[in-house]
Amino acid sequence: MEKFEGYVFTALCSTNFLISCLLFSRVTREQREPYMDEVFHIPQAQKYCQGKFNEWDPMITTLPGLYLVSVGVIKPVVWLADLTGAVVCSTAMLRFINLLFNCGNLYLLYLLICKLHLREKTRTTSRRVLSALSLSTFPVLYFFNFLYYTDAGSTFFILFTYLMTLYGCHKASAFLGACSVLFRQTNIIWVAFCAGTLVAAKMDETWRVEHMKKRDEKSPPSQVPLSFSGAKKVILFTLEFVTSPSHVKAVLLVAWPYAVVGVGFLVFVVLNDGIVAGYLLADNRHFPFYVWKRLFQRHEMVRFLLVPAYVFAGWNFLDSFKSRSLFWSLAFLACLLAATVPQKLLEFRRSMLPQLYIFISKTFHWPDSTAAQRFMW
Repeated sequence: MEKFEGYVFTALCSTNFLISCLLFSRVTREQREPYMDEVFHIPQAQKYCQGKFNEWDPMITTLPGLYLVSVGVIKPVVWLADLTGAVVCSTAMLRFINLLFNCGNLYLLYLLICKLHLREKTRTTSRRVLSALSLSTFPVLYFFNFLYYTDAGSTFFILFTYLMTLYGCHKASAFLGACSVLFRQTNIIWVAFCAGTLVAAKMDETWRVEHMKKRDEKSPPSQVPLSFSGAKKVILFTLEFVTSPSHVKAVLLVAWPYAVVGVGFLVFVVLNDGIVAGYLLADNRHFPFYVWKRLFQRHEMVRFLLVPAYVFAGWNFLDSFKSRSLFWSLAFLACLLAATVPQKLLEFRRSMLPQLYIFISKTFHWPDSTAAQRFMW
């Protein structure tokens, strides 16, 4: 059965890559020149291809992870194929790097699904494979496989980081986490989450041991009453845990590689006088611009009318945590809030085919420019 599943997944990967290549060819024919943020990314990558590693565009707000990987992939190919001229590190060649990341994301998602649902016998071959495919073609992610953006590579390294954490390879996980930060600075939050899962596991174990000592407790060891007293117990237990030298030592013995990455990031922040701030505005080439203009700004009551939808979405989201432990859930929610709440830019990337079709076929012009503008997330 496992051999058959391997054949099915290999066929899926090949088909996915073929279709993506066809879409890539169409996008590149329609938009040959660098577009939107590619205007910054592509010239910078081309400087790296020329060995000019000391030149940096101050307008770029990401670290050079994407450019370094691009050079590491393209240079050997150029040498083996004896390529010269304008094709080397061209816009199309640089964009193609993200198609490779797309294949990697599909494979990593499949491995994660197999690992996370190892004991679920109801998960059939088709369900595992199709789940991986549906996640890898998540609209906001899949779209940027065809442009030279950091999204695909950033996702690849974060998925790889979490997979290594699940397998207990924490040194490799921390290294991959550091690579992910080179693609996007906010990935340090998800590196912290990987470390947080180790802390949560230790806290869950300690919680169960202490709970079992109290014979008068009626609720199961893994559950906490949804009340003020329950919240108080969790807070007191957390404070006691983090101030216990023995517990802190036990966690650091396992999580020290992540701590090294965290300290390294703090050093970078100090030397760089803070993290690089992103842009706060989305112009009329982005779909969120129209969501904000035509929905939220239509009437001041719209934001309140959407509250029931928010509540339902939140309840449905939290309901998916039933199989997770208390402290794992708290670690995830803390990192999720840290990654989303401080963001000031409404941007869906932080409908695959519909969006791709619109990007290819729908153009418009600004009054002060002859260049064709396109819609994107």
